Amino acid sequence: MDLKIEDMFDLKGKEKMVTRIDALRPDSKAHWGKMTVGQMLAHCNVAYEMVHEPGKHAPLGFMNKLLANVFAKGLVIGDKPYPKNGPTAPMFVMKDAKDFEIEKARLIAYMDKTFKQGAAHFEGRENMTFGKLSAKQWNTLFSKHLDHHLTQFGV
Repeated sequence: MDLKIEDMFDLKGKEKMVTRIDALRPDSKAHWGKMTVGQMLAHCNVAYEMVHEPGKHAPLGFMNKLLANVFAKGLVIGDKPYPKNGPTAPMFVMKDAKDFEIEKARLIAYMDKTFKQGAAHFEGRENMTFGKLSAKQWNTLFSKHLDHHLTQFGV
């Protein structure tokens, strides 16, 4: 699987991802995993909620944060693709039905807000799980996660 890291702080990179999101349909089926397309979009929104809606998600306890940094940080911000059907943090698990159109609009709005804030806004910004990240690491986190799930749904 090829890793497609788009520059989410660049209009061209962000628009490539939005074009892929726009190719999704409410009945799009996953090539792997258990999520519906609405759940996947809600799942992808969590990464942005953690940045743009502080307090919406409870911070991890010390041990969980330590384990995430030891075992997950390299995967999340590294240069290798996510594995299919990999484990996910509890706050990212979507069990309830999600409205496709609402979640899609929310995701694009979060992407627009992140783009408008720009890379400088994210340089050295604290991530609630991994601590301070560079703008490049933030970009990888956002882009890699979206690419993984858009690929999961064939777009």
